[in-house]
Amino acid sequence: MKKINMLMVAVLVLLTGISAQPATGYIKGKVTTADDKPAEGVTILLKNTVKNAVADNSGNFEIKNIQPGSYTLAVSLVGYKDAEQEVTVENGKATTVSFQLTLSNRELNEVVVIANRNSFKTNRTSNSLRLQSPILEVPQNIQVVTAKQISNQQIFDMLEGVTRNVSGASRVEHWDNYARITMRGSNVGAFRNGMNVSTAWGPLTEDMSMVERIEFVKGPAGFMLANGDPSGFYNVVTKKPSGRNKGEVGISMGSFDLYRASLDLDGKFSEDGKLLYRINVMGQLKGSHRQFDFNNRYSVVPVLKYLVDDKTSVTLEYTHQFSEVNVIGSNYLFSKKGYADLPRDFTTAEANLAPTKMNDKSLLVILDHKLSNNWKITAQAAYFNYQQQGASLWPQWPVAFDPQNDSILYRGMSIWDVLGTSKIGQMFVNGEVQTGAVSHKILAGLDMSNKEYYHDWNQGGALGGEFNIYAPAYGNATQPVFDRTKNIRERGVRYYDGYTGLYVQDELGFFDDALRLTVAGRYTTLKTGDVYSGDFKSSRFTPRLGLSYSIDKNTAVYFVKDASFLENFGSDWQGKSFDPITGGNIEAGIKKDWVNGKWNSAVSVYQITRNNVQTTDFDHLNPAGGYYTRQSGQQKTKGVEVDIRGQIVRGLDVIINYAYTDAKVTKDSDKEVIGTQVAGSSRHIQNAWLNYRMDRGALTGFGISVGYQYQVKRSPWYVFDNSKNSLPDYFRLDGSLSYQKEKIGFNLVVNNILNKYLYSGAPYEDYYYWQAEPGTNMRFSVSYRF
Repeated sequence: MKKINMLMVAVLVLLTGISAQPATGYIKGKVTTADDKPAEGVTILLKNTVKNAVADNSGNFEIKNIQPGSYTLAVSLVGYKDAEQEVTVENGKATTVSFQLTLSNRELNEVVVIANRNSFKTNRTSNSLRLQSPILEVPQNIQVVTAKQISNQQIFDMLEGVTRNVSGASRVEHWDNYARITMRGSNVGAFRNGMNVSTAWGPLTEDMSMVERIEFVKGPAGFMLANGDPSGFYNVVTKKPSGRNKGEVGISMGSFDLYRASLDLDGKFSEDGKLLYRINVMGQLKGSHRQFDFNNRYSVVPVLKYLVDDKTSVTLEYTHQFSEVNVIGSNYLFSKKGYADLPRDFTTAEANLAPTKMNDKSLLVILDHKLSNNWKITAQAAYFNYQQQGASLWPQWPVAFDPQNDSILYRGMSIWDVLGTSKIGQMFVNGEVQTGAVSHKILAGLDMSNKEYYHDWNQGGALGGEFNIYAPAYGNATQPVFDRTKNIRERGVRYYDGYTGLYVQDELGFFDDALRLTVAGRYTTLKTGDVYSGDFKSSRFTPRLGLSYSIDKNTAVYFVKDASFLENFGSDWQGKSFDPITGGNIEAGIKKDWVNGKWNSAVSVYQITRNNVQTTDFDHLNPAGGYYTRQSGQQKTKGVEVDIRGQIVRGLDVIINYAYTDAKVTKDSDKEVIGTQVAGSSRHIQNAWLNYRMDRGALTGFGISVGYQYQVKRSPWYVFDNSKNSLPDYFRLDGSLSYQKEKIGFNLVVNNILNKYLYSGAPYEDYYYWQAEPGTNMRFSVSYRF
């Protein structure tokens, strides 16, 4: 460990000691759209070098410290030919150029998704969020995790360090397939390309090889797309064809027998450039710091896009992800004495247990059509199919430990097969009109969703006999036999959730759009059912009011008040479905771009109320293990969030965020829990990630990164009573060294540099359970772009 720390210090000293630089020139210029508006956020590449620049809010860019010679500048466009210019750089002189894009300003949001690969900051959301305004002007806190951040931190899936890049977000626990992300006091919804894909279990979390960016939207989101939790959601935007012939191959190796390879191919199928394609393929073999544990995955994601004409395009995307893991639950540790009582490599699993296999398949179709220069319609439909066959480990029920000996655990093993299908359809219209001195940005649409879910956990038994957690003996355990002769639709428990939503939004602009008033409403009908209580419907209108004012072109303040209405998965001890979750949100904030858009900051304050939340039902035991949940109560969350991201000085990109979250139970049938901290929340979360890359001298292309995650006053996610059962503070330090030489890149990431015992967990019955993270571990990746 000392060697790693000394290496980091030595590199920093070396970087600060470089002074002599050869004579160079530089390029400066401006990028505008076809309607002469600044093309903010677009990346300008100096081909065959590692140098690039991102256009600021005025469309201006500058690339410094370039060796004299002839070069080609390029701007990446989605679905169109690259815009390129030949330039000559001379010693000590500035070369001035200008670009005018062939796309209109309304289509620029699609360009930015591809073009900002070299920045920690972006100015716009993806088209799947349906917003026509820059993030600075939207009356809501939206944070985007860009492709550069994902690559720089070597994040392979949503179960890893994505949340460190967003204020107040944390991953409290996982089951090898589905990321439980908490934000603003509750679990947030999982979206993919603007569609709510959340179910009670699944689908398989996205591998980053297929991901272009991840958008975290704070607060209710029913005004602009499918139902969202009052606390917000994250939207995974998958890679689409760019219209450029390019590709990238990557190979990674690391601790715990990690072997991974990925391929990204992007290009044109037809000579006329109308038929575009993109395919991402990934394969991974991954061990673990725990015995017998593994997670082997592969994914294949082909995408076709056909440009019918200059007004219409059709996109077809197929996703197939597969994961094979050890029996679910093997990543838990159990003890009567307290948290962290066992080594972090401990497991209750055996070497001969059949693996759990997960298949996630989906098909997405998108139709985009420009009705006119000011109006556009988008229609998209998707089908998701998630299948799981495997088992789950947990202590036996109702007696987990020997009453006479806290060392003896009775292991239980139950079947866990899942079938989940989702059918989702969306259609929305974006447009702009002018009425006198008032501008209008109109959004109107229809959302429909139908989710059916079966799971079988009702077969099980003991896994071997007595098991001493302090002196485990493996290899002699017998396991229960499961009967799968019946289809899961016959033997599983069925749940059904669906909704239909109609919405309309008008963003009115006054005083040359300096003042923006958003008025919106949504009418949603929820359909819920199960085998016990049958189907029922519930409908509600949820309004939204937002106000945003630009103090100047780089500073905006906002206020928003809105409501939410969404499905409440599961059932109580009688098998009755829960009533929908309702909630309200009040939020205000200020956003500012600094140095004309090089970096930005956002500060927000909010209060969220959530009704009909589920809590643990300690009065009724579940024969399959544990307690049922009940619908009883209300939670209120107040908080402050601060986000800073972008290039602070030349070569230094940063992510710095902080969140204060005061989440409490305000109503409950159990009076004793009123006033307690909401399970799964953390009072204080502060993260940072700094990346410095040399762009001149002998070390051009060399980079160093360092970052940490810090959480204070963490509550267990399962149940919390404000007692000593709270989790300890969490601090994790990570870092990386990287080097980019023209088309080839190298990246070494070291996680948990301080080798701390880090975990999350909860009290459960009369014992504790937790998941322990690995100690110091590393990954080394090589990538080649062509």
